[in-house]
Amino acid sequence: MDGGFSSSGLEAIGPALLGVVDAGDLSGFVTLVWRKGEVVQVNTVGHRDVASGKPMTRDTIFRIASMTKPITSVAALMLMEEGKLRLEDPITRWAPEFSGMQVLKAADGPLDQTVPAARDITIEDLMTHRSGLAYGFTSVGPIGEAHEKALGPALGTPLSPDEWMKKLGELPLSYQPGERFHYSHATDVLGFIVGRIEGKPLGDVLQERIFGPLGMVDTAFHVPPEKLDRAAKLYRINPETDALEEVPFPYYQAPPAFAAGGGGLVSTADDYLKFARLMLGGGELEGVRLLKPETLAMMTQNRLTPEQRAIPFMGIPFWLGQGFGLGVSVITDPEKQAWMGAGNEGAFGWPGAFGTWWQADPKADLVLIYLIQNSMPLGPEAAAQLATGQRMGGRAALPVFQKMVYGALSG
Repeated sequence: MDGGFSSSGLEAIGPALLGVVDAGDLSGFVTLVWRKGEVVQVNTVGHRDVASGKPMTRDTIFRIASMTKPITSVAALMLMEEGKLRLEDPITRWAPEFSGMQVLKAADGPLDQTVPAARDITIEDLMTHRSGLAYGFTSVGPIGEAHEKALGPALGTPLSPDEWMKKLGELPLSYQPGERFHYSHATDVLGFIVGRIEGKPLGDVLQERIFGPLGMVDTAFHVPPEKLDRAAKLYRINPETDALEEVPFPYYQAPPAFAAGGGGLVSTADDYLKFARLMLGGGELEGVRLLKPETLAMMTQNRLTPEQRAIPFMGIPFWLGQGFGLGVSVITDPEKQAWMGAGNEGAFGWPGAFGTWWQADPKADLVLIYLIQNSMPLGPEAAAQLATGQRMGGRAALPVFQKMVYGALSG
């Protein structure tokens, strides 16, 4: 037994993941299981660079995409504890670009058919994705195209933060502030507000406040040249050949001007474990406290109403057994949640669009980290493929990992 696990149960996970790689569904994995103070298992399967045969290693660097959001949210909550912002504050206090917003009469309707916003967007609206803002890929109709045209891609925009904020503020909202969960650029806006409050780039704020104190040495918005060899390449299934192919997506080699607080970070399994353990530890890790326990508890409580949770998210009834707090989702009903994952009531985390996923489970004193680099078409109905691949083996790999870990728990 290791950490209260069945050894045979844990040992079966690596071969199961290897089968997915051997089938050509995904390029490789790094998975990590931590429980009760120790790393119980690390799996490194497949390749970080298929063409050159470079294997996945424990210190492989991954684009973690939306796993960035909880980190940006923690930085904002640190400022809240210092009295520099409040959840109920209108964001126009720091982001006047969002004054006098217009709201589409129909979320998929013409851009010129709008009504005035009933109120300003608040910090809490940003942190719960109830701002009315959007992503191009979560939108249907003209607003989706308008996002792509005005802002460029969700990651890798050529705009400066101030230019980007101005252009986003000129687009109408999809919904009234506070009305519903609509996944969006909200955490990017939150990150730039954090930077404006502190008077420095978001990357510097995160380095000084979170990465430095926690010893997260490989987490940043760029990969310096000396670390590039450790960085995983991005792959997808070519829909015409049904075979794995590399997707060109260069890493920034110096801190970018546009540091996307909603999805721009790179990290490693051990680095993100430190952040997850901080969360699991009520805001403290090995004597370093970043948040008060009560702030962390507030962050990991569902804030969506029953009506908001009844609305499908990207094509599936995502909120059936879970809710959303301040930057993380949280399991509210394990039995209803079981159809798409595993975990106890109160377990929290958030995935990333390139297939990365993490969860901290207070009841089990458990952290799971699952890292892949898989590119898939994102769209309003794409949640069924989030943190997965396009072929069945790729889609099944994450829930297989989750269920096998929990199935191996013996005490």
